[in-house]
Amino acid sequence: MNIVVIASLVPDLVEELEIGPNGTALDTAWLRMVINEFDDHAIEQAILLKEKNNAHVTVLAIDQDGIDEVLYTAAAKDANRLVKLVGEFEEGFNSHALARAFAEAIKDFAPDLILIGVQAHTNIDGAVGPLLASMLNMPYVGYISGVNLTDGAATIRKEYPGGLIGEMKVNLPAVLGIQASEQPPRYVAVSKVRQAMKTATIDEQDVAVLDQSGGLAVSRMFKPEVTGGATMITGSEDEIAAKLVDLFKEIGAL
Repeated sequence: MNIVVIASLVPDLVEELEIGPNGTALDTAWLRMVINEFDDHAIEQAILLKEKNNAHVTVLAIDQDGIDEVLYTAAAKDANRLVKLVGEFEEGFNSHALARAFAEAIKDFAPDLILIGVQAHTNIDGAVGPLLASMLNMPYVGYISGVNLTDGAATIRKEYPGGLIGEMKVNLPAVLGIQASEQPPRYVAVSKVRQAMKTATIDEQDVAVLDQSGGLAVSRMFKPEVTGGATMITGSEDEIAAKLVDLFKEIGAL
């Protein structure tokens, strides 16, 4: 069983985000990047499948500042192969460009299963998973929270709104958008990651052309406008209830 996992970095939303001088992108001077949470779950799900099915796991990523640590951490978790795509990614990219770059590289891997985070908050022109599946002519199922492999197929758990869980079977090869792995992503000690840096190798593949066609062109970015803050209602339960009734009448809700 040959499994390919796609990992990427996204801006850390805990940090303050600033718009760059051109007004069309974030200022990257002090921007902290972290692994996309859903991609982290995709890596964990791949490792779980390896442990159950003796699968071969390849982690694929594009060249970004900090991605080597993500790849070595995947190796410390027992990924078999690390591959980094090298190209003009520092100039910016969209989901369509990423999907094309990944599709071209993955053709040589002949995967039985491709796992990718179901979405990222940088996917302004659509999630990469469905685009990739279309380019590889493979079926795609998203919002997955569990995967079991059988001969030539995968039985998957798919989450629906309202807490509903569906179970279905998809023929392989296929692309799955992972929302949550069957267990939380495992912690790896820094010492184990450093050891992986000495023993694991990151293979590099060149992306000759980064085709951005099909994506969105950002003309201007704005910060959210600051509006009035919340009004805290204090007092006893009866006093709070009376104030709420007055507010509802004021806005015409009662």
